[in-house]
Amino acid sequence: MASPTDIRKGRVILHGGVPHLVTEMQHRTQGRQAGFVQVVMRNLRTGASTNTKIRTTESVEFCFMERQKLEFSYRDGDEFHFVHPETFEDTSIGRDLVCDMEQFLVENVSYDVLFVDGKAIGVDLPASVKMKVIESAEGVKGDSASNVLKPATMETGLVVQVPLFVKPGDSILVGTENGNYLGRA
Repeated sequence: MASPTDIRKGRVILHGGVPHLVTEMQHRTQGRQAGFVQVVMRNLRTGASTNTKIRTTESVEFCFMERQKLEFSYRDGDEFHFVHPETFEDTSIGRDLVCDMEQFLVENVSYDVLFVDGKAIGVDLPASVKMKVIESAEGVKGDSASNVLKPATMETGLVVQVPLFVKPGDSILVGTENGNYLGRA
C-alpha cells in the first residue's frame, strides 16, 4: 500500500478491485483541511473514465505494470492477436479492451501492449500510424483554389479527409488522436 501522493500519470492503480490507468493527476490542498489527489483514470476492463478524489490519509494499491512492443498480426472475430517479434509468442486481446482503437491497428506494425500482473489489458497507440489508401475519389481540376479535402478509405476501413492529390495506393500518416490526415509517408 502506498500514499496517494505517489500516484503519477501512466501508472495503474487498483480502485474498487479493478485496475485503472491514471490519465491525469493533481495534488490539491484546501486551507486547514487535509489535502487530496484529484485523479482522472480509465477503467481497464470497461474503458470508462472516471474523475475521483482520493484523500491523502487513504492508501492506494499499485498494480505491477509492464509494456511490451508487440506486432499486430491479425483479427479473429472479437480477438486481436499480437505477436512478440523475437519469441513469436501470441497474445490475444478482446475487442472490449481495444475499444475504438481497432481502426488504427495495421497488420505488421508494432504497438505498445500494456500488461498488468502478466495479463494483456490494453494497447497504447502511437501519435500517428502509416496507412495505405484503398479507395478515394478523383480530384476535380480547378478545385485547388483553396484547401479542398475529399474522403479516402484506409486499409482498416477508417475514412479520412485528405487533400485532392492523394490517390489510391498512396501511404499517408493518420493521427490516432482524432483520425486526421498528417501528411504523406
